[in-house]
Amino acid sequence: MQTVNVLCIKWGTKYGPDYVNRLHSMVSRHLKRPFRFVCLTDDKQGIDPGIEAHDIPLVGFQDFDERKPWTFGHGWLKLTSFHAPLYDLSGPTLFIDLDVVIVGSLDEFFDEPGEFIVIREWDKTDGTGNTSVYRFEIGAHTDALRHLADNPQKAMATVRNEQEYITGFVARQGKLRYWPDAWCRSFKRHCVQRGIRSWFVPPQIPEGAKIIAFHGKPNPPDAIAGISGKWYRRVLPTAWVAEHWR
Repeated sequence: MQTVNVLCIKWGTKYGPDYVNRLHSMVSRHLKRPFRFVCLTDDKQGIDPGIEAHDIPLVGFQDFDERKPWTFGHGWLKLTSFHAPLYDLSGPTLFIDLDVVIVGSLDEFFDEPGEFIVIREWDKTDGTGNTSVYRFEIGAHTDALRHLADNPQKAMATVRNEQEYITGFVARQGKLRYWPDAWCRSFKRHCVQRGIRSWFVPPQIPEGAKIIAFHGKPNPPDAIAGISGKWYRRVLPTAWVAEHWR
């Protein structure tokens, strides 16, 4: 069976190395086929020795390569995953954000047909994808980086973030597909109980879910402790997050 890649990226101080290490552990439990787990990062300290950790690559776009402040926000540095060559990587690659909890099999993510597959953004109806989880072929989307580098002001004029940019770019090429809705769910939108129920019933894993995304607040350790991070949202301590986020 072909070896596949699982890729993540860590920059700055928002997430520590424990997030990388836990993601690697979760992938190891939930992916049966042979794989390489690779982290692109600006700080390898604390990342387990068994994890392949590489510098975030230089991609030929000055703002990215000089790490201009704007590139650290809104996920823009994820686009470095499309650089080629990307060290010695090749073949099908599943990118996973650090702030997720894996609760089911990952093998199906490599069986799903498509050139670029992503979560359909839960909050939008314009076809934007959520890049917490996306699959692509190494080297297949270097044109997205070139387009951004050639005229960044024009390329970013109508988008707010990296996921709007990349999903719009591949959609115009007819290459965009989405995961089955049940596979990737939002903790705060699909797991937390609605209304008064959230005060009495802890968050639940939705049926058929494989990956739970913790975008915004709370993060996994907050959910374990029952901290919502927002005054208007009640989150009871969530034992299953501790069970899986390890």
